[in-house]
Amino acid sequence: MRLSVNVDHFATLRQARRSNEPEPVLAGLLAEQAGADGITAHIRADRRHINERDLKLLRAVIKTKLTVEMAATEEMKGVALAIRPDVVCLVPERPEELTTTGGLDVAANRRTLGPHAAALAKAGIRVCVFVDPEPRQITAVAGLGIPKIELHTGLYAKAGKPAARDKALADVRKAAAWGAKHGLEVTAGHDIDYRNTGPILAIPQISELSIGFAIVARAAIVGIDQAVREMNALLKGFRF
Repeated sequence: MRLSVNVDHFATLRQARRSNEPEPVLAGLLAEQAGADGITAHIRADRRHINERDLKLLRAVIKTKLTVEMAATEEMKGVALAIRPDVVCLVPERPEELTTTGGLDVAANRRTLGPHAAALAKAGIRVCVFVDPEPRQITAVAGLGIPKIELHTGLYAKAGKPAARDKALADVRKAAAWGAKHGLEVTAGHDIDYRNTGPILAIPQISELSIGFAIVARAAIVGIDQAVREMNALLKGFRF
């Protein structure tokens, strides 16, 4: 399974001290050299971590695949068209949230999301949508001609009781199969860490995981090279 490393929280540390370090672009380069299959960055309306400068530099230096997460707004469309990442993943965004808390409601926003996604696709950008593991949402994505989804794994990852975790995992498994049935590329992410990857890796339709905070937290202890290599070892099934 492919690994895309999200570098947002390196930028979060930088912004917390209003400093120049740590450098998220350098983190992306080191992650790529350590075996990451791609780099992900989320630019928010409030620029709380990643900003345009970061994206421009990432676009210039990343050699694997650059995915930019963003809200489906006119402002963000302009950013995407200026940067031209390989993939834009459309996500919901609430100013008060610490991190993305759920998937985009594609079914309720078809009329605006369709033209938005089409404009990105016309520019040669592959479009993805971050969705909850619900067949209704996945069907709506496929109906808009969007080729890729990222399934929200937060409910699975955060479930406290075994029964709740089993149900959440079953939902992800069914959603992955539903997405593949509709011809979509299926990826997943959110709150995935070094302990809970196993059951997700067993879902054959999922081709890639986007992982950020767990790797950044691990990197604070062992360094980014080792943190990425350890996660990559889990995803690729080889001994580190």
